[in-house]
Amino acid sequence: MSQRFRIDGSQLVPDERQGGQTQPLTGRTGSYVLQPTSPDLLVFSRSPAEGGSINAPRVVLSGDAAGFPLSDLIAFLSQSRWNGVVRVQAPGGERSVILRDGEVRGATSDVAADRLGEVLVRLGYVERTQLEAVLREQPPSKIGRTLVERGLLQAHDLFKCVTHQVSEIFHAIVLCREGSFFLIDQPVEDKLGHNIQLSTQSLLMDSIRKIDELAHFRKRVPNGRVYVLRKGLTHAKLEPDEDRVLALVDGRRTVLDLGQAARLSEFDVTKVVYGLLEGGFVSLSDKPMGGTTQSISGLPAVRPRSIMGIPVVRPSSTGIPSVRSAQSGRSAEPAVRPVPTDSREVVRVFNRIFREIATEVSKQGLAREFIASANAALSGQALSASPVLQGLVFALDGSLPDVRLVEAYERHRVALGPEPLLSFRQALSDVMFFLLFQAGELLESRADEDLARRVKDMLATLGGS
Repeated sequence: MSQRFRIDGSQLVPDERQGGQTQPLTGRTGSYVLQPTSPDLLVFSRSPAEGGSINAPRVVLSGDAAGFPLSDLIAFLSQSRWNGVVRVQAPGGERSVILRDGEVRGATSDVAADRLGEVLVRLGYVERTQLEAVLREQPPSKIGRTLVERGLLQAHDLFKCVTHQVSEIFHAIVLCREGSFFLIDQPVEDKLGHNIQLSTQSLLMDSIRKIDELAHFRKRVPNGRVYVLRKGLTHAKLEPDEDRVLALVDGRRTVLDLGQAARLSEFDVTKVVYGLLEGGFVSLSDKPMGGTTQSISGLPAVRPRSIMGIPVVRPSSTGIPSVRSAQSGRSAEPAVRPVPTDSREVVRVFNRIFREIATEVSKQGLAREFIASANAALSGQALSASPVLQGLVFALDGSLPDVRLVEAYERHRVALGPEPLLSFRQALSDVMFFLLFQAGELLESRADEDLARRVKDMLATLGGS
């Protein structure tokens, strides 16, 4: 736990509420210069510098989110295949995204709207009454597994929602224009709560669209700290989110306050408030109800033509950002995509992985349920829309019919694009990550971590993985 300090008058003193902690300033004796920073960030640098380093976890970069595009930072981290955590502390809350080899492996947030339960309700997979009933009996960390066990949610739908949750936290970080960011060098384990891996480039491309939209909204809603005032009663027909937000407008809530109360992300509540402004239902003020409303200027909209020179790729056809297998170790060079040469070898390796996952689950006596759920997801094209998977089912040992897979690849080769074997491998990767995710909901932590390591080793035999 980090040591907390407070500014008392003109003095910087340790927070007395955290007595008994070790002294973090030991060994930091010297003269320091206070650098000019945003109000939320203090940076001291020793003068003259003495050098040295500390072990991970450690902050290796920090800055002002208003002064440097976080999209450029994350794109650079993706290109350099960086391992660690990007943390952003903003007025709306604290969010973090976890990177392994430059790809997104997880995300955390203390914002209520980012909770998995809220995502499930927003996307229409569960009713709020169902969510609240489960939360009365189970902690939030077990909400997904409990809903699946009770038959209220399909395993592949849970996978979609967790992926969506991570994506939304990522977008909120990229869109952040206030607060402080920290780059934390720390080991990233193979297992991070959920077996997911999202393409950072695909997520960044989607963020570009939201950057465009947010810049448009910012012409009338410059930030989340402005107060929203109702302009009068309305009988107009509004969208559900607009109705919910308008009902919460009392002249004493800011845009961010409304988002938290309505369980909407900052982007979504800004979009709703913009729509209410356009309809003449609300106005904005820099003071709560009773203050003087001032004119609000817009911010320029700039769409980046490229991000750190990294080519932008299209999202996968599943609606879930494309998944790329990880590679251990670091490299300062951009990632080189694997180029397998034989479809039969690709099928052999992935079927070996599928069987390994199914075998581990069978030790819990849940093999039939596991395979049935996987087949339901596969038949509904919830894992991949690739034509090579159509009509296939998993055997009880977890494998897919290898001969039919190879034949399907040859039959649909032209439809798979300029790099058909890579597209083929991508489709099987989508399936693999769903199976790992589903297994992670059934296995104990140690078994799940061991399984993830074995799968990683098997995937590495294809090269570039």
